[in-house]
Amino acid sequence: MAALNEAYTGDVHGVRGADYSCYREARRSGLRGTFRAFLSSRVQNVDSIVRLADRKLPVSNLRGEVLFNSWSEMFKGDGSPFPHPPRIYSFNGKNVLTDLSWPHKAVWHGALVNGERALDTSCDAWHSASRDKVGLAGSLKGSKLLEQSHYSCDKKLILLCIEATSELFVQRKRRDVDNSNDEILNEDDYHTLLNLIY
Repeated sequence: MAALNEAYTGDVHGVRGADYSCYREARRSGLRGTFRAFLSSRVQNVDSIVRLADRKLPVSNLRGEVLFNSWSEMFKGDGSPFPHPPRIYSFNGKNVLTDLSWPHKAVWHGALVNGERALDTSCDAWHSASRDKVGLAGSLKGSKLLEQSHYSCDKKLILLCIEATSELFVQRKRRDVDNSNDEILNEDDYHTLLNLIY
């Protein structure tokens, strides 16, 4: 689990745009897995973004420190309580709890406590930066990632990314989309890859 390198309003160009931002920043930092945005929307539950085969794996930060014992454990309906104070880093290595790049220490998610999408609380499917719209977020200073706090969509919050599938699996699937392992895919090709995986 990692954060994008800056804070974002509720307008992240939809889940598709947020997924691509996660992919692009991960690649630029040297990571090759498939990273997706930790967001629910009208068409996606946050608990479903990791492949079923990978949901029993621990959720760790970029330094390998375990944040949750497994992806599945996060969505038992208790709001994903942190077992210890979270240490989440951005792709450029900053601690989001201590760095001033993130003025609000809260994470956009748009999900209910069990990971299912919460209707009408995802900043118009993550396309709005209006202060008249709201999105659900969880405070990293609180005890639960899926805390049910309402923030106006003009607030700049943390946007998390999760490695949704292992690098080895991605390399096998990626051959169908692109022959080069060094180039960054464009947004359309990346979503073609995601469709192949899921």
